[in-house]
Amino acid sequence: MKQNDYGPIPGSTIFRGISGRKTIIMAANTRIATVARGIFKAAKETDSAVFMELARSECDLKGGYTGLTPKDFSEKMREAAEATRFDIWALHADHITIKTGDAKEIESTKQLIDAQIMAGYTSFAIDASHLFNFEGKNVRQELDKNILVTSELAIYIKNNMKGKDFGLEVEVGEIGRKDGQGMILTKPEEAVEFIKALHDNGVYPQVLAIANGSTHGHVYDEKGNVIEQLSIDIPRTKAVAKALRDNKLNVGIAQHGITGTPRDLINQHFPKGDIIKGNVGTFWQDVVFNALKVYEPALYKNIQEWTLEKYRPANPGKKDSQIFDGNCKFAIKEFFKEIYSVEEDTEQAILAMTYAESLVFFKSFSSYGSASLVRKVLE
Repeated sequence: MKQNDYGPIPGSTIFRGISGRKTIIMAANTRIATVARGIFKAAKETDSAVFMELARSECDLKGGYTGLTPKDFSEKMREAAEATRFDIWALHADHITIKTGDAKEIESTKQLIDAQIMAGYTSFAIDASHLFNFEGKNVRQELDKNILVTSELAIYIKNNMKGKDFGLEVEVGEIGRKDGQGMILTKPEEAVEFIKALHDNGVYPQVLAIANGSTHGHVYDEKGNVIEQLSIDIPRTKAVAKALRDNKLNVGIAQHGITGTPRDLINQHFPKGDIIKGNVGTFWQDVVFNALKVYEPALYKNIQEWTLEKYRPANPGKKDSQIFDGNCKFAIKEFFKEIYSVEEDTEQAILAMTYAESLVFFKSFSSYGSASLVRKVLE
């Protein structure tokens, strides 16, 4: 097969392939691109479709905090797909985040989108959930700015993709936002109002990210120790999905912040088919750092010392373990050359660990066989 046979396919095609099936497609956030080969190897052997993604904060025109531009990220993912000869994957721009919605931010966002399209991205997630209007008199007023900005950027993507299919994810509730009562959760009527308004504007996303109790990264106890994430509200997730279905809005749920959620819980209790995309990010970073701890102790120690020295002042009262855990991602760019030039046995260990963990994720997501379903759509 020619190299371009292993390039990314539209995210929309993957979602079309699994339509009506009780399956979740893993979206792997590969901050350290070394893990990609292990994920693709497991995807190939289990016949599982997969998304490879980075967020705006991680991968922008200046390299975000991973040191990767959209072009770099695309090249690394394509190389990994080619090395493993895997064909059913999408290249996804996760969290194209808009925080103010002013003209300057919209313009810089369009420049980022231009670079992503140029780099061959096949799927996009517009996140204007920060633009929630708490002073709004009703649901529509609360969501109005999010609707406006999401519509403008989605239409911009469509026009610049020049007729090519692409995946589109949108976000109605800010992931991990809290108030005095705890996590703020997306209401079914918010999801319905949001998608209907986008449809009115000619925007048809396949997947919707909601706030349902998850958080990005790890969850800690009061002593700063990492604990399992058990906060995802499954009844609320089902209620949102049912409201979308009842209103004949053909949109699945994107589950963000899966790191730390026990995979037996995912396997037995997640509403697969309601949730159609599951983001796994910090988990893969942990795999790499756990390998470095043993295989490259000097490098790991340097990363640890740099992180603590830089982030201790901003985190008074927190244990070093929590400060490191929450901020080590910012060391990826700082130690870029060292991380990407580790010894071969280190790389082999990362590959093996990533491969094994991916098998478990694909099993818990019921995504075995999903790649063949997508191939039928392509044919």
